[in-house]
Order: sequence, then C-alpha cells, then structure tokens
Amino acid sequence: MNTACKKTVYVDNAATTAMSDAAVKAMLPYLQGVYGNPSSLHAVGQAAKEALEDARSRIAARLNAANPNEIYFTSGGSEADNQAIRSAAANGARFGKKHIVSTAFEHHAVLHTLKKLEREGYEVTYLDVHENGIVMPEQVAAAIRPDTALATIMFANNEIGTIQPIAEIGAICREKKVIFHTDAVQAVGHVPVDVRAMNIDMLSLSAHKFHGAKGAGALYVRKGVPLSAFIEGGAQERGRRAGTENLAAIVSMAAALDEACDGMEARAKKIAVLRDKIIDGLTKIPHSKLNGDRTKRLPGNVNICFEGIEGESLLLLLDDKGICASSGSACTSGSLDPSHVLLSLGLPHEVAHGSLRITLSEDNTKADADYIVKCVPEVVEYLRNMSPVWEALEKGEKPHLL
Repeated sequence: MNTACKKTVYVDNAATTAMSDAAVKAMLPYLQGVYGNPSSLHAVGQAAKEALEDARSRIAARLNAANPNEIYFTSGGSEADNQAIRSAAANGARFGKKHIVSTAFEHHAVLHTLKKLEREGYEVTYLDVHENGIVMPEQVAAAIRPDTALATIMFANNEIGTIQPIAEIGAICREKKVIFHTDAVQAVGHVPVDVRAMNIDMLSLSAHKFHGAKGAGALYVRKGVPLSAFIEGGAQERGRRAGTENLAAIVSMAAALDEACDGMEARAKKIAVLRDKIIDGLTKIPHSKLNGDRTKRLPGNVNICFEGIEGESLLLLLDDKGICASSGSACTSGSLDPSHVLLSLGLPHEVAHGSLRITLSEDNTKADADYIVKCVPEVVEYLRNMSPVWEALEKGEKPHLL
C-alpha cells in the first residue's frame, strides 16, 4: 500500500511522545557546543556540570522537592522503579522487614522487580484493584504489617489511565513509617504532582512521556530515605548511579517538564474534551466497555474493550487507516497474552483480548477525534462479521459477556 498520502493520527502517547520544539532546542547545544563531561574539573566540564545542576534544580522545583539533591538522574522510568524498590527492600531487610505492599496492575518494571524479590525471600501483598481501576487507601492500610518495608503504588495506570489517591495512601504510609514509592511515569507532566503535599518518599519519572528525549529519567528520593547504588562504577549522582550523565537528554527533560507544567491546566482541559468525545462515540458500539473510572483518569486516556474481536487485528486495521494506537503497554506489545491490567479489573480473558488504548496529546485535534469515532466502529463491525466467535454470540450459542 502506498502510505505517502495516508492520514496519520498518532494516539499512542502513553507509549512515547514526540519531542517538543522547546525540548529539542534546549538539547542541541549540549550535543556539540557544551559537550564536556560534568565530572571533569576543567572549564568545559564545569560548564556541563552547571547545566546538569540547573536541570536538577528545575525538575526538583516542578515536583516541589525540598532540595535539588533529592533528584537522581536515571536512564528512564524502569531503572528508577528498579532502584527505588530494591533500595527500600534492602534497607528493610537490615531490620528484619521483608514484606512489600503493591497492586496487581502495576507496570512490569515494578511487577518483575517484585517477582525477583520474592525469589530472594521477600513477601509481597498484591492488592486487588476495584472494577473502576482505583486502589482504596483503606486497602493499603489493612495490608501494612509490622514487617512491611515498602509500599509501591503507581500514580496513574499506564493502560487504563486511572489516577490513584496518592496523597491519602502516602499519609497512611508516613503515619506507619513505611517507605512509599510511586511510579509516576504516566502522571508527571500531565497532572499536578507535589511530593511533599502527597507524602511521597520516592517517585519515578521518564522524560519521553512528556515530550522530552528518550533515555532520560529521574528518581526523587526524600532526604533521609536510604538509596542504594544500582549501577556500580564512578561517583556520579553522589555515588548512587555510576555512568557519565546523558546531559543533552537531561537538559531536554527539564525544558519539556517546564513547558508541560506551565500549560498543564489548559492543555488538560483541551485534551479531556477530545477524550470524552471519543469515549462517548466508541461506547455506543454494542457490547463495548470503558475500562477504568470515567472521570478519575488521565486527560488523554481512553481504554475500551470490544467483545468478539482480537485487539491485534483491530490495531493492524486501524493502522491501515492511519490510526496509531495500542492495546496496552508498549513494553508488552509483542505478547499474545491478555493485559494483566484488564484481568486485574475482573474482565474475562476473551474480553480482555479485544482492548483498544487511545492516548492523546495536545497535538491531537477535533478532526482526529472525529476520524477515530468514524473508523473504529467500521473496523469493529468488519472484524465481527468475519468472526465465528461473534457469530456464536449473536446466535445465542454463547452468552454475551459485555
């Protein structure tokens, strides 16, 4: 097919975003002009060091961290999650505390780290998620034990976009003297985040989720919370993360976060209008279901299941129409298994297989939303018409699940 003239509607922003002009402009001088190693003592190195610390201060300010030194730069959200969880686990083990509280629908960067810790002798309580995709603070409170070292609860879910009551959960953890980590990769730059007001001890973020460069992320660690070195080598990041810093990407991350936070409220309102238009249009399709709470979700997230179809086929046919979407996390897009997030909501395997995730940015338009609302029902109808499963459902040979 000749795709040169094909309309392209990119709605997979939870997977990654395009770099903003401000982020690119901020990055360019540090690719050639200010190219020194921030650890070097000469003038070129110190110019790089100054830029590094300026970025650290700006990111700290956007999170309302008490001190710039509470920000540690990483390669992205997955590394930050791994370092936070393993550090808190190791610290807890020193005092005989080897219990961790989390949820069943965390990102795999968290879940896989927890599974590894379980093989090392730790015990993890995975909280069930309500049908609306919200973890209740009282669940966390009830799960905390005298030997609990850490609670790690994501800020906003990467698949269904639901926003958790982070401040309330953080207050419970602070009262019970349990370290509280949140994977805020999908939240930072999109909804307000205040680490002090929300009682957050550790927080992970990633630049490419808010129009910064790939390969840069950060871990916020409240002063006094122990942090173990995750990568051994040099003394970068105050001895907690060896390796020459990715200065250009870090500077772009600070610029992108500044831009995202400055226009957040107006941008969120604009995107939410498009989100709701798409939700209203697609939930009119018979035997469909919106996943996650209708209002307590990220401004740009739409996640809907359609009974009787396979998500992979849906994505391929939408791509043929120029719509770039997903069926779940980009990190598991090669898997044939249904989303663990949707299964955690209680959806049957057959329904979870037929999911569509649309994640919008400020670059999307009303025309994009109209095009999605036009194309998706056409593709769903086409797939159902050729599906023996759908035929059996329509004939009453099997009961509808949605």
